[in-house]
Amino acid sequence: MLKIAVVVLADTETHGDLGRVVNALFTVQEASEAGDEVRLIFDGAGAKWIGELANPAHRSHALYERNKPLITGVCRYCAVAFGVTESVMAEGVALLDDYQEHPSLRALVRDGFAVLVF
Repeated sequence: MLKIAVVVLADTETHGDLGRVVNALFTVQEASEAGDEVRLIFDGAGAKWIGELANPAHRSHALYERNKPLITGVCRYCAVAFGVTESVMAEGVALLDDYQEHPSLRALVRDGFAVLVF
């Protein structure tokens, strides 16, 4: 069993950004189906994706819903900075503040996770 942490930093602005978040979600899904220990974290501008993907009209909503149980959380600092705290909390997603209001990527590495950044 592998230990994989997927971190989404991609913004919500471009078609390429959508491609990155979709690839992140498929990576998480594949790892989960293989029985790996998976963490999915939204950080930086990626914090904006929760509200976007939670919208049932979004074309990647179904993929988001399938992978929602695998979401570890969203960077607390970035959720505030990008004004998305309410949408994150409405989805029941945790706000991560392990290190100065940010998720600790170092702790993931320490705990043996391969960290993949999208």
